[in-house]
Amino acid sequence: MKIELKEITIRELTNSYQDNEENGVVGYGGKLDIRPPYQREFIYKDKQREAVIDTVTKNFPLNVMYWAVREDGNFEVIDGQQRTISICQFVTGEFAHLFRFFHNLQKDEQDLILDYKLMVYLCSGTDSQKLEWFKTINIAGEKLTDQELRNAVYSGSWVSDAKRYFSKNGCPAYGLGSNYLNGSPIRQDYLETTINWISKGNIEVYMSNHQHDPNANEIWLYFQSVISWIKVTFPKYRKEMKGLQWGFFYNEFKDQNFDHKKLEEEISTLMQDEDVTKKSGIYEYVLTRKEKFLNIRAFTDNQKRESYERQKGICIKCGEHFELSEMEADHITPWHEGGKTSAENCQMLCKLDNRMKSGK
Repeated sequence: MKIELKEITIRELTNSYQDNEENGVVGYGGKLDIRPPYQREFIYKDKQREAVIDTVTKNFPLNVMYWAVREDGNFEVIDGQQRTISICQFVTGEFAHLFRFFHNLQKDEQDLILDYKLMVYLCSGTDSQKLEWFKTINIAGEKLTDQELRNAVYSGSWVSDAKRYFSKNGCPAYGLGSNYLNGSPIRQDYLETTINWISKGNIEVYMSNHQHDPNANEIWLYFQSVISWIKVTFPKYRKEMKGLQWGFFYNEFKDQNFDHKKLEEEISTLMQDEDVTKKSGIYEYVLTRKEKFLNIRAFTDNQKRESYERQKGICIKCGEHFELSEMEADHITPWHEGGKTSAENCQMLCKLDNRMKSGK
């Protein structure tokens, strides 16, 4: 890759600056693509972008930026998008610094900012070389997420359309499913989660196969189907529903006909069961009937000791004597039959018999 160092003033950078949201962000007289398809959304917080302007007004040096040179002679930002947008937003009056907007400054103060020189490396090379640079030279403290890197590698029409649904503040996916998903749309958590669901864990394969699709209709329709299924199957919302792997549940159980009223009665009972220590696991349990998702409360050391002494160290199953450390606690009446995790319902088995009993 060929790299050339160039000084560019803020006056030149902000010339013809436009933020067209989904259609991109441009500057430098329309010659600079500030947010090419593989770039992340603007994520700087107020303190971060004010720190950029503070650096400029004090005439301190900003970290060097990297632009890629396109075949048509125009440029695209490889590294420096967040700083570039912060500068442009201030000059165009989108936020104030130290309680003063740019248009409130005296002319000499404005000129001081506009004449500030940015150090930019102009990089010429292949697309793969530019993307490799993009992976390795990002702003300290704002490391790219795995999905942001995938967006870079598989940039194209599909990623651009998918980001419209999943990657904006207040995007459709957030409005529809924020109660059920963790993370932030602008850090690509919603997009990553949904691709993971629809691809059954093969995110890179899915993105590679769909990279040049004209739109992302398939995954958007899939996401809507998942959320609709959740709301029909579990119409009463609880905070424990947030962040579960709903897409995987949908993939496996969407064709089963559940009685949502009976499910709700069972969920309510389990929520009140003190032996169920993982309440969020209740939803996976009522679908799969696997008790491991509930983290049933374990017997305490005192309960184990009480049962051991009561049995005089004899395993209930094989009748042999063992040390306490060689035994494990077991429910006499199983939890799913109403047995509680109490001293009265505890029996000690040797490790072999207990594991044979539980199928471990």
